[in-house]
Amino acid sequence: MSRSWHLIMFSFGHVVEEGGEEEEEELSGGEESDLRTPSGRGSLLTRRGITLRVLLKDGLVEPGDGVLSIHYLGKKFVGDLLNDGKIRWVETGQIFNSPSAWATHCKRLVNPAKKSGCGWASVRYRGQKLVQYKTSWLHKYQPSADMSLVSEGEDDEMGDEEEEEGKTAVPTDDKNRKNKPELHDISLVPRRGDRERIPVRYCTLGTRDAARDPHTLVELSAFSAINRFQPFNVAVSSNVLLLMDFHCHLTTSEVVGYLGGRWDTNTQLLTVLRAFPCRTRLADRDSASAVEEEICQNLFMRGLSLVGWYHSHPRGPALPSLQDIDSQMDHQLRLQGSSNGFQPCLGIICGPYYHGNQGVASTITPFWVVPPPEQRPNDYGIPVAVEVTYVQDNFLTSDVLNEMMLLVDFYRAAPDLVQFHQFWCPDTTMMDKIKGSLSGHAPKDQAYSQILEHVYNQLINTH
Repeated sequence: MSRSWHLIMFSFGHVVEEGGEEEEEELSGGEESDLRTPSGRGSLLTRRGITLRVLLKDGLVEPGDGVLSIHYLGKKFVGDLLNDGKIRWVETGQIFNSPSAWATHCKRLVNPAKKSGCGWASVRYRGQKLVQYKTSWLHKYQPSADMSLVSEGEDDEMGDEEEEEGKTAVPTDDKNRKNKPELHDISLVPRRGDRERIPVRYCTLGTRDAARDPHTLVELSAFSAINRFQPFNVAVSSNVLLLMDFHCHLTTSEVVGYLGGRWDTNTQLLTVLRAFPCRTRLADRDSASAVEEEICQNLFMRGLSLVGWYHSHPRGPALPSLQDIDSQMDHQLRLQGSSNGFQPCLGIICGPYYHGNQGVASTITPFWVVPPPEQRPNDYGIPVAVEVTYVQDNFLTSDVLNEMMLLVDFYRAAPDLVQFHQFWCPDTTMMDKIKGSLSGHAPKDQAYSQILEHVYNQLINTH
């Protein structure tokens, strides 16, 4: 995770320092000592009787950064084991008192219907399930203990966890998913080829397959088609669409940016108020962090939260690829994991130069990803269309105008800058095409049309 992503997450006070649901019972130091004596608490040797603090004290495990992990429904969570036996989630710095508390929290982010975390069977220490360290402790210090009592409830946990992790998971596929593009790592977003890619229906995908092209496009489902309701409402400012569409039109390469806005927990309304284009080449790792830092500061100064991201498919359909689906799922988990309650993360794909579009207007596709069913953990997430209300702004803000001019300057000497004097189709130049597409988002006032004309003139002068 990049530093700037951490800044965005922490700037708005989302991180909770104590994790607490379904925490396991913690024993005092004296009780822990008694566990290994014949006259001690032999009757308490259930799965709650041995804590991480006990294992640490007796040297079966050691504190360390990133030594704990959870794998659930295709997602991986990493934690630090602290000296006092507590767990710090690397993603947010949140502290949990027990494996069960951490596992329950993480699993509910992926699957809100999950009721328990199966902590000792779910959490791994250096790749091995914690329940195995518990068994080792008992063999060493309580060899005569009734193991049926010791493992009370753990057989169910392990069976549940094996189902969740999926015994058919393919290691090479896991490696591929580690390399997928992430919102905070814009340098990894792949460039698209010019070849036509035919979208497939989600129902034809089945289980993850490492041999499948990650750029395979997937048709969107409707929430109603999967027997769900859209869990939030979305309103998007027309200035957001204008700046995003402008950015995506400038280059034949894929671009990416952030979305800023507000989330109202009372009305369940996500309002997208500002687009923040990333002015960097996608392969330029060195400048990516500086660009994200600047965006982070802009969000903070405007009192906005990070609510989503956008990217372009310059010549292809505005539909998510398998790689986009995995990325969107990760972004949803990051935003959702940064607060006590649910917060959506909106993904938007813009297709400016796809010849299957209707007329000159870009196709703009808002989408979200529903986790796969728990009984099919190795399936892909389900991409669904998000219904959005577009709100027409009365004027073009100076922020948006300034951002447009900065984008013109950034791409002025780029080898992949669109040649706006060339023809999009026999009777329409590229400049006519961008004007026509942006006209659907621009304020209707004549004064703002003149301002946009000035921007278009700057584009022409780049050649």
